[in-house]
Amino acid sequence: MKKKKSLSILKYFFMIIVSFISIFPFLWMIISATNDAREITAVKLTFGTHLVENLRNLFHSDLNFGASLGYSTFIAVITTVLALLISSVAGYGFEIFRSKARDRVFNILLLSMMVPFCALMIPLYRMFGAVGKTGLTGIGLNTLISVIAPYVCTAFLIFFFRQNTKSFPKDILEAARIDGLNETRIFFHMYMPVMKSSYAAGAIITFMSSWNNYLWPLVALQDPQKRTVPLILSAMGSSYTPDYGMIMAGIVIATLPTGFLFFMMQKQFVAGMIGSVK
Repeated sequence: MKKKKSLSILKYFFMIIVSFISIFPFLWMIISATNDAREITAVKLTFGTHLVENLRNLFHSDLNFGASLGYSTFIAVITTVLALLISSVAGYGFEIFRSKARDRVFNILLLSMMVPFCALMIPLYRMFGAVGKTGLTGIGLNTLISVIAPYVCTAFLIFFFRQNTKSFPKDILEAARIDGLNETRIFFHMYMPVMKSSYAAGAIITFMSSWNNYLWPLVALQDPQKRTVPLILSAMGSSYTPDYGMIMAGIVIATLPTGFLFFMMQKQFVAGMIGSVK
């Protein structure tokens, strides 16, 4: 009995330590947002009185942080909506419709996941540069479309939806076809409502990836007025005299959308990741 009690105490003690290690960076980030640069460099671990000042400096600086929030929100939302629609259609098609070339095409698609994005940046840059020279407005480099387009269809998301489609009740599909529904209506009126957990998980993954994307927007968005939040935060830290209080306030604001989305949809996220169908 004493041995079990000792093991239980050690288990909870270990969990407390791990929880503190996990939570401390976020707690320190929030605390630092209320202090000035001098107090942060002195590793002050108590709340200060400079939060309003840091926020004022952040939104009134020449970095256009407010505009960058709008750009990042627009890019993340549009990318998420298009990626979920296109990837779910592809995953649905790969699983439901059978053909001789289906598995070959899907295997080639999976092989593309082995190619790092760094190897694709130069071809993408040349492609969008060439498109921009054709006179088509809003498509070439230094446009939001150039940031959104490469991420509206990813091999991982297609694979994710195909695997979850395996748990889609085939009886519903056959019953809908017998009732005379075409494939478009089956997809939008039956497949999407049933697979809402998978859509929630895919939305969280895609939104967080797009919101935190740094490398490609750094290359594609050459206009300082169109920089996204990660680019603004990077520019703050690379100055000669960085204002750490202002930086921490910006990081807190940049963390809120992804944190809010995850905590609001965490149950659906877990259900979607394990392939649950509601």
